[in-house]
Amino acid sequence: MVTNVAQMADHNKDAQDLQRIFSSQQTAYRANPMPTADERIEHIKRLKPALLKHMATLEQAISDDFSSRSTSETKVAEMMSCLEAIKYQVKHVRKWMQDDKRHVPSAFKPAKAKVVYQPLGVVGIIVPWNYPIFLAIGPLLPALAAGNRVMIKMSEFTPRTSEAFKQMIAEIFPEDHVAVVTGEADIAMAFTKLPFNHILFTGSTSVGKHVMRAAAENLTPVTLELGGKSPAIISESFPMNEAAERLSFGKAMNVGQTCVAPDYILCPKHKVDTLVDEFKQVIGKWYPTMRNNEDYSAIINDRQHQRLQGYLKDAEEKGATVIAINPANEDFTGTRKMPLTIVLNTNEDMLVEQDEIFGPILIIKPYESLDEAINYVNDRPRPLALYYFDFNDSRADYVLRHTHSGGVCINDTISHVAVDDMPFGGIGPSGMGAYHGKEGFLTFSQAKGVYLKGKFNSAKMIYPPWNRSIHKLLFKAMLK
Repeated sequence: MVTNVAQMADHNKDAQDLQRIFSSQQTAYRANPMPTADERIEHIKRLKPALLKHMATLEQAISDDFSSRSTSETKVAEMMSCLEAIKYQVKHVRKWMQDDKRHVPSAFKPAKAKVVYQPLGVVGIIVPWNYPIFLAIGPLLPALAAGNRVMIKMSEFTPRTSEAFKQMIAEIFPEDHVAVVTGEADIAMAFTKLPFNHILFTGSTSVGKHVMRAAAENLTPVTLELGGKSPAIISESFPMNEAAERLSFGKAMNVGQTCVAPDYILCPKHKVDTLVDEFKQVIGKWYPTMRNNEDYSAIINDRQHQRLQGYLKDAEEKGATVIAINPANEDFTGTRKMPLTIVLNTNEDMLVEQDEIFGPILIIKPYESLDEAINYVNDRPRPLALYYFDFNDSRADYVLRHTHSGGVCINDTISHVAVDDMPFGGIGPSGMGAYHGKEGFLTFSQAKGVYLKGKFNSAKMIYPPWNRSIHKLLFKAMLK
């Protein structure tokens, strides 16, 4: 009973802290509702030296949270991506902030019209566990570029990383500007119920629905970066060794715990066996051992590990062929390491086909014509990413125009996420809204239409009464 009371008291304190931070950020925003370009650039620039100073600590914290996370993967996918994004935002924010002149109809001249990009106010960012630094700083940058105050809820599944990141942010921003919040699922739920001016959530589709419901109570706009089953289509003419290498990069990174990792491959029917052999060659070369290999990452926690093992067991029991690529034939008992595993002969009754895999399991499905492959993709929920492998530009364009997805890579996987000048976002079950690039600035800004009229009032000509000659002429002109 004492423990329950103590837990309840802690929860109440955490909830009060959330409200206190939110209120302080609202007050700070009202005191400076339109930061200058120089101010915003200075805010963004604070992050680079902080990241460099804390890089080793953050990398170690992430590896500890995963039990084993490749430091090289963290450097490439998180640290380098964040540093590049900082440079990009600094370079463009001044231009994005400029008022946008718009056309005024002849009847309203000599008035003027423009769009002013105004900060929304206080923005909430909810970060997942798979790339905790990149998916915190990624949306933080455009939120700061747009002039907002920001609260960030880190994942409870990466407690060491969350605490290290919280300390880093506290060193460079006052709490009423950028604040990092940690805590369990109940704090996350309380976080989503705050009346933010915008919420950006990255995570699973199921949790995204809960976030959207909570935000709806305050009519808070949301950007949802979800996931889904991202397909890859290999054309008849594409070399299988190239396909295996480029697909392995996207699937082996963080052992598939990536929202845009290829989930299933549509391969020409007579080349499936060749593709499997090429995967074995590539993975064997990259990861000759896995169990104690620091370059090969682990599954985040026991729950996710059990889920993935359950997918494989269910698939085997229902007739699938399961091929584990385990070059050194190692025993992974007692670890959360899993070899890259290919699954053939799947059907829709299997769990591996129903849910986003989010791990080192890759389905390969045969097809006989490109239209068959396209129809297979289009018969399913729209994915976050689509990958097509073909050096023929006209066929690649055909696939682009006949499929829907949040983003696309031609002849590559996952790299589009790191291209700062393109929007990133899902569609339908894989999300809504976008950030990165200028679209990130727009997501966190209010595009306010402003109409300006001077001393001369041309509208007097159309004031009532409505039966004057001028009205007849204007109405007649409108009909032409």
